[in-house]
Amino acid sequence: MCAIAGAFGQQDGKELVAAMTERLAHRGPDAGGLVEHVTPTASVVLGHRRLAILDPTSAADQPLRRDGLTLVYNGELYNFRQLRAELVEHGVRFTTGSDTEVVLEAWRRWGPAALAVFRGMFALAIHDEVTGELTLARDPLGIKPLYTMARGDGLLFASELKALTAVVGSELRVDPAAMVAAALFRWLPATRSAVAGVEQVPPGTWVTYRPGRQVRSGTFWDPVAIAETAAHGAPADLGAVIEEAVSAHLVADVPVATFLSGGLDSSIVTALAQRRSPDIEAWTIAFRAGDQHLEAMPDDARYARLLARHLGLRLHEIELRPEIADLLPAMVATLDEPIGDPAAINTFLMCQQARAAGVKVMLSGTGADELFGGYRKHLACLLAGRYQRLPRPARAAARRTAAALPVAAAGRGLRTVRWARRFLDFAELGEEEAFRRSYSLYAPGELGALLDPALDTAVGQAIDTHRAVYDDAPAGLDRVNRMCLADARMFLPGLNLTYTDRASMAASTEVRVPFVDPVVFAAAFGLAGRAKIAGRTQKAALKDAARAWLPAAIIDRPKASFGAPIRAWLGQDLRALVDDALLGGELVGSGFLRPEPLRRLVDDQRAGRRDLALQLWQLLTLELWLRGMRTQGVAA
Repeated sequence: MCAIAGAFGQQDGKELVAAMTERLAHRGPDAGGLVEHVTPTASVVLGHRRLAILDPTSAADQPLRRDGLTLVYNGELYNFRQLRAELVEHGVRFTTGSDTEVVLEAWRRWGPAALAVFRGMFALAIHDEVTGELTLARDPLGIKPLYTMARGDGLLFASELKALTAVVGSELRVDPAAMVAAALFRWLPATRSAVAGVEQVPPGTWVTYRPGRQVRSGTFWDPVAIAETAAHGAPADLGAVIEEAVSAHLVADVPVATFLSGGLDSSIVTALAQRRSPDIEAWTIAFRAGDQHLEAMPDDARYARLLARHLGLRLHEIELRPEIADLLPAMVATLDEPIGDPAAINTFLMCQQARAAGVKVMLSGTGADELFGGYRKHLACLLAGRYQRLPRPARAAARRTAAALPVAAAGRGLRTVRWARRFLDFAELGEEEAFRRSYSLYAPGELGALLDPALDTAVGQAIDTHRAVYDDAPAGLDRVNRMCLADARMFLPGLNLTYTDRASMAASTEVRVPFVDPVVFAAAFGLAGRAKIAGRTQKAALKDAARAWLPAAIIDRPKASFGAPIRAWLGQDLRALVDDALLGGELVGSGFLRPEPLRRLVDDQRAGRRDLALQLWQLLTLELWLRGMRTQGVAA
C-alpha cells in the first residue's frame, strides 16, 4: 500500500509532485521516489511513497521505470503470482518479487485489457514515453482513491485530496453543493469531492491523457452489467467463494492480522484467515462502561473474546478512551472529505495500536452488509411495504405513540424508540425515497429549513443523483438486490471504503477487504433477495455458509454496528466544541446554516426530545472540515 502523485503538462510539476509526495508520507513511510520525463511537447512527473508489503527490498521501490514505461501504483494485486507465471511463459523476465513489476509488464503486453484480469485494490498511473500518454486507473469497486485536478492544459493527481490542497489550495474553492450532499448523506459520491474542480477517477475505469488536452477513457468493470449477468446465471458455491477470497487476500511478505468486532463479517474473515495462517492475531475494541450505557450499545467485545477462545487465537483488546475533543479535528483533517462517521476513529486507533506492535496489514469484514443485505435499513425497507398495508388509523396511532416517547431517559439511550421514530420517517414512502430516507440524515424539507434558501437547488441535485443511481438497476432485479447494488455503488465507496482507507493509512497500515472483491460481488448478485433476507433473518445465505466455520452464538447474535458512543461524546466531551465551534462557527457566520434551526437541533438532542446525534456529529465535522480548508487557502 502506498501513495501516488503526479503532474502532467505542468511547468512547476517537479516542485508540486515533490511537495505532494512529502504530504503523503504517512501512506508510505518505507521509501519515496520521483521521476521526471520532459520532451519538447510534454512534461510528466510521477511521485511515490511506499509501504512495503510484497518484496520489501529496495529493488521493488517506485516509481518503476523500464523500457519506455513508468509506473506508480498504490495497492495490492492478489493474483500477481498467477499473472507473473503467465507472463513468464510469454518470455517476460522479472527482477523483483513484487506485484508492481507484474502490473507494469501486464500493461506492456495487454494495455487497458490488463485491468480486467487484475484481482486486487489499486489506483495507478502509467506513462508511455513513446506515445506521450499518461493513463490513470482505479480498481473495480473504488477501494483505493485517486483524485484529479485539471490545471491549464494538463492535470495534477494524488492519492488524497490533502496533497492537492497543500500545494495549490489558493487555486481552489469549496463546492457548496457538495457540502450540502455531505450534510444529507454523510458522504460524497465516489467520483467527486467537496472541493470544486477536483474529482476522482470513477471505480472500474481508466482515463488516458495526451498533450493538448486530448482525453479518452474506458470502463473495464461495470457493476450493473456484472449484477445482471450474475442474476441470470447459476448460483455460485458461496462458502467456497468466500474461503478463496480470504485466502487470496492473505498474500504478503509481512505479518497479517485481522479486525475482530465480534460481528458475523469480521468473525468469518478471522476464522478463515486462521485456517490458512494459524498464527494470525486479531484486534478488537471496547468502550467505557458509561459511554456504552448512554448509547445503549451491545458489548461486542465479549463476542470477540468468545470467538478468540473458540479459535485459540491471540486477541488484542483496546479500550477506547480517546481524547475526543482533540482527536476529532485531527480525524476530520485525515479523512479529506466532510465524512461524519465516527467509526473512522475506531479504525484509526486500532490501526495505530497494531502498527505500534509491528503489524502492517489488517483484514476487515467491510462490504458484507452492502452485498448481502445486512443493514437494518434493508430489512426496514421491506417491512415498510407491509406497514403500508395497515389501516390508516393504526399507522396514525403508531406515529403519535412514537412521537410522545423520549429517546433517552435516566441517563440511558432508548434504542427501540430511536429505531421506531426512524422507521416511521420513511415507512410510507415509495421505494427509492424510502431507501434514501432510511439512511440519510434529513427529509428534503428539514434540510432545506436548516440551510441558506439559495441552496435549495443543491438539495434537489443531491437527491436526483441518488435517484439516478438507484434507478439504474437491471430489469428484473428484486428489491433487496436493488438496495444492495445501490449500496455497492454509493454507500460502500463513498463512506465505508473512504474512511477505512484514510484512517488506516494515517496510521501507515494497510486494510484489506476480502468481501469487496469482484468474485464475491458476482456471487452475491447470483443470490435472490429472499436468500439474503429470509423472513426477518438478514444475510441468511452468508449465515448458512458460516455455520461451517463459526459457533452459533456468533452467527445468531443480534445485529450490531461498528459504531462509537457519539451521544455520550456530544453530551460530555464535545459539548463545549458544539457550543463554540458549531453554534458560533463559520457555517453559521457564512450563512450556510441558519442559526435558529441549528440551535433547536442542539436543544432537542440535549433534552432527549429527538435523536439528532448523527446530524450534529456531521455538522460539527463539516464545520471543522471547512476551517481546515480555509487554513490551506481554499476559498469559500
